[in-house]
Amino acid sequence: MEEVSIELLENGQQAFVIKEKEEKLAEMVMAVSGNTMTVYHTEVLPIAEGRGLGKLLLKAMADHARQNRLKVIPLCVFVQAQFKRHPELYADIWQKDTA
Repeated sequence: MEEVSIELLENGQQAFVIKEKEEKLAEMVMAVSGNTMTVYHTEVLPIAEGRGLGKLLLKAMADHARQNRLKVIPLCVFVQAQFKRHPELYADIWQKDTA
């Protein structure tokens, strides 16, 4: 079994992706504009569910936001739920005042 890697793609569609043996198992689709990152969608293939890949993507996204001083708008239901469940972990990057 190959090591799972997380990468940020910069070819138009931006996503954090987890691949194993060249197969995409999970992705978190987002866009960066100025100092804001909007997270739209997180998806894990059914064959990879239960392995914590969504949380790996969440950690990669949060680390990237912190390293680049970005505020995150969590439109993705998964990310929004995690931010609400653990506000102390994401308070520094969570942009709550979006209407």
